[in-house]
Amino acid sequence: MKDLNVKIQGFGRFLSGMVQPNIGAFIAWGLITAMFIPTGWWPNEHLAALIGPMITYMLPLLIGYSGGHLIGGVRGAVVGSIMTTGVIVGADVPMFMGAMIAGPIGGWVIKKFDESVKGKIKEGFEMLVNNFSVGIIGAGLALVAYTIIGPVKNVVAVSLMVAVDKIVALGLLPLVAFIVEPAKVLFLNNALNHGVFTPLGAAQVEAVGRSIFYLIETNPGPGMGILMAWFVAGKGVVKTSTPGAMVIHFFGGIHEIYFPYVLMNPLLFGAVIAGGFTGVAVNVFFNAGLVSVASPGSALAIMAVAAQGSHLPILLSIVASTLVSFLIGVAIIKLSNKKSDEGLLVAQSPTKETKGDLTQLKTVKKIFVVCDAGMGSSAMGATILRKKIEEAGLAIEVGNCSIDDLKDDMDMVITHKNLLERAQNKAPNILIKPISNFMDKKFYTELVEGLKGVKE
Repeated sequence: MKDLNVKIQGFGRFLSGMVQPNIGAFIAWGLITAMFIPTGWWPNEHLAALIGPMITYMLPLLIGYSGGHLIGGVRGAVVGSIMTTGVIVGADVPMFMGAMIAGPIGGWVIKKFDESVKGKIKEGFEMLVNNFSVGIIGAGLALVAYTIIGPVKNVVAVSLMVAVDKIVALGLLPLVAFIVEPAKVLFLNNALNHGVFTPLGAAQVEAVGRSIFYLIETNPGPGMGILMAWFVAGKGVVKTSTPGAMVIHFFGGIHEIYFPYVLMNPLLFGAVIAGGFTGVAVNVFFNAGLVSVASPGSALAIMAVAAQGSHLPILLSIVASTLVSFLIGVAIIKLSNKKSDEGLLVAQSPTKETKGDLTQLKTVKKIFVVCDAGMGSSAMGATILRKKIEEAGLAIEVGNCSIDDLKDDMDMVITHKNLLERAQNKAPNILIKPISNFMDKKFYTELVEGLKGVKE
């Protein structure tokens, strides 16, 4: 069970490594969408032309680039982007999950090629081989992606829609959350909403004057609970990015903004399923419904088209689904953090460690603070350390980066104790200092004192 938990967390970290660096791009797209679509805050047909290309091309390509980079560095990122293009063109829905598959595959293939030809290229032909290998391999993978991966994803989307239709036909409506919520996070929300629930909703409105089907996919509660859970239990850039995402998601109705936060920890699929189940169950109990489709799926749009007498029940369903998703999400995030601590070394006092590393410390010229994505917590830690290094008058360069970007020219690396094993495997010859909290000023103070002592 412990090994399974470690594998799940490792998979979640890998997904996070593809998505987290691009959260800003998701927010940019979400803001443009929320503002300029026909039902947005300031409808503008001319500016709304940005929305389609951004979700169809920009966001998947960024994810594919990041996934390729995680596996094969810059060359892997380029090949991953080329293969992702094949996935995008081969499908008729935004291919985020396709990008998460194609990007790492492209990075892995070029990495294996580079390993196979290392030391075998004749002098003077390095640039030629490097450029043409990326071009030829990238072109081949793009063709494979275009002909296979895209169409397969379309088949999966259709299969999910058929499954939802059958559950609805059996009268087990709350159970539809087991299909809808994971499918939403895999960016199939529009396919389900417009391909299944809109036709069903239209027929039900014609028959009884309201429809619960319009409330299944559009309920912002499960996603809101996830964002709140990360705000309460998360750390670093994930925590600080959630307030803006909450506004875009809940009031702007752009649900895609919370999908990356679920993918960061796959166990959170359970939280959104439970939240979705709760919301549908409450609406079924009170016979709540909308008179037309809510687009976008914001709380404001939903309340605007709520059937007479449904406003309070719908509000209750949103609150209930948010609460359930939040409580389960917080428990999962905290439990995952706790589990990841098991079996790892506890950070020792930097002052104590430096006594055994005098020779290495005397030659330290470059220190990097390292985290998963190299953006949030490591950047804040590097800022604290850089200030203390400057105050001590030491000629030491301080930077921050992703754990996957460790380089041999770094003299010392500071990373969270949960990442210590990965850092040691990535850079076995670099002096690595584990830290329990990237914002621990006492740790940096003691470290700088130790460095100052051995250099005087």
